Amino acid sequence: MRTKPISPLQGLSSGSEKNRGPGPTLPPASPLFSLRLAVGLCGVLLAVLLAGFNEHVTEGGLADLGGALHLGHDEATWLTALFEAFNIAAMAFAPWFAVTFSIRRLSLAMIALAALSALWLPFCPTLGTLYLTRCIQGIACGSLPPLLMTVALRYLPPNIKIYGLGAYALTSTFGPNLGIPLTGVIFEYAGWYWLFWEIIPLCVLSMIAIGWGLPQDPLRLERFRQFDWVGMLTGLPAICFLVIGLVEGDRLDWFRSPLITHLLLGGSVLFIAFLLNEWHHPLPFFRIQLLSSRNVSDSLLTLTGVLILDVATLQVPEVFLTDVHHYRPIQITPLALRLALPQLITLPLVAALCNLRRVDCRHVLLLGLGLQALSYFLGTWIDFDWVRDNFDPTMALQTFSQPMIVIPILMLATLSLQPTDGPFISGMFNMTKGFAAAIATALLSALLRRREQYHSTMLLDHHGGQRFLLQSLNDGARRVLAPLLPDPAVLKHTSTVLFHDDIRTQAIILTCADIYVTMIGICAAMFALNLFLPLRVYPPSAPRPDQSARKPSSPPEQVTGVFQPPAGARPVGVLARMALADRVLKNLPFRKIRKTSL
Repeated sequence: MRTKPISPLQGLSSGSEKNRGPGPTLPPASPLFSLRLAVGLCGVLLAVLLAGFNEHVTEGGLADLGGALHLGHDEATWLTALFEAFNIAAMAFAPWFAVTFSIRRLSLAMIALAALSALWLPFCPTLGTLYLTRCIQGIACGSLPPLLMTVALRYLPPNIKIYGLGAYALTSTFGPNLGIPLTGVIFEYAGWYWLFWEIIPLCVLSMIAIGWGLPQDPLRLERFRQFDWVGMLTGLPAICFLVIGLVEGDRLDWFRSPLITHLLLGGSVLFIAFLLNEWHHPLPFFRIQLLSSRNVSDSLLTLTGVLILDVATLQVPEVFLTDVHHYRPIQITPLALRLALPQLITLPLVAALCNLRRVDCRHVLLLGLGLQALSYFLGTWIDFDWVRDNFDPTMALQTFSQPMIVIPILMLATLSLQPTDGPFISGMFNMTKGFAAAIATALLSALLRRREQYHSTMLLDHHGGQRFLLQSLNDGARRVLAPLLPDPAVLKHTSTVLFHDDIRTQAIILTCADIYVTMIGICAAMFALNLFLPLRVYPPSAPRPDQSARKPSSPPEQVTGVFQPPAGARPVGVLARMALADRVLKNLPFRKIRKTSL
């Protein structure tokens, strides 16, 4: 009896035959692409964007929200930390529930939950209720991003699948950059409660589009018979502990705080246990064996670095303009819009470029990293005279470099896998993206604080050693204030305060330049990684009419850069599986691919 050929990736899975269990079944047949289905996909895209808006708007308006809700700084930061923790944890487990309940049901339920929690947030009677509601909203918003990648891989025709990946890239480039503009406009013209409510109209629109456009898959509740309870009980607290430790670590001085120490150490132990369990479970949340693919490993590592770069791209100008020139969010809005809006044009252009078979997406990725490093090099010339418009050249380079990096990463992560691996790579990719955002927040907070302290110490030390040669830098302030402040003690105190304010301003400027240099180093590391690790993948294309005339015994065309085993293979037992794997490895064009990658 003939059996289906085994994928090379299945041959790389670990564990004995009895531990491996039944693999994932093929999804139901995809409907023909139509206007109705396109509306449904746009609804999922809108849902993912509104989840990002909710995250970044509340984070950007945290100071104003804290004042309106009568919260101190420490209490207000937990609104962000708890949301991020449950948001990232939900990204890891949402694909499993999407397969079980269907994408349509899960997305509608999570969108409704996000809207209801947003409506209730301004009226929470106690701080505990506020925190609990924020956790629920994090679960709802975190469940949406993996669904977008899943529907793009499943429903889009091969010839436009790259454009679907470009739409997903909007959630990493376009969406986060709109956080500051929305924060400024909403708070200035609508009121603080709309910082929570701004997603409600978008939730209604996305629910209408998804309910009308997406097809309804049947329930698969039998999957609960093999539910990964150990993975859920270890993975959920592990991710939450690690994210909270990263977000709150700099504020609580890292390992000098017992809370941060216990969170990071306990989260690390639980996460290792979670990964070990996923390796052997028959129906896991993650398929760890996918990391044996060079392209998957490269895409996840590069994604982590890219998310750090993207967070620094707008946060460094925001810190500079806020602390040095005292800008409000509404005044930083034009700068953010210059970065976000042009990407509505550059993303489709880059997707069209990568959709050409003669264009190697790895070369596009390397060119994007080069442009990114160039933009940071321009930023190292920052000084006190810079205002909002001086950042325009760096933002212009970023509008091209960000799509040129993100779309090739998505191609490397998805086009080298089998269709049944879509839910697994979606969860891994989105959880890595969430972890990378938390790492970026922790890294930038640590750099800002420590480098500012270092430069402040060096400037004060230099002033103390050269004060007589420099004629005391605060003499100018004394001469200006002397006619206004006749009391010598008040005059001395005021001039000292002004002098230390000048020192802090210069320290912030030097800190921003240091962060740009650090980002150049990260670009160089990712450039070196992508010179050697990834293998070439080809964009998917629709089958040509002449393919039907070929012999049935000929192997299928290599449309995604992954070798397909011959159709006549008969894997029976372990020995036949090993023989087929040996045959596959002999036929893989390693040398040709290796020369192309170099």
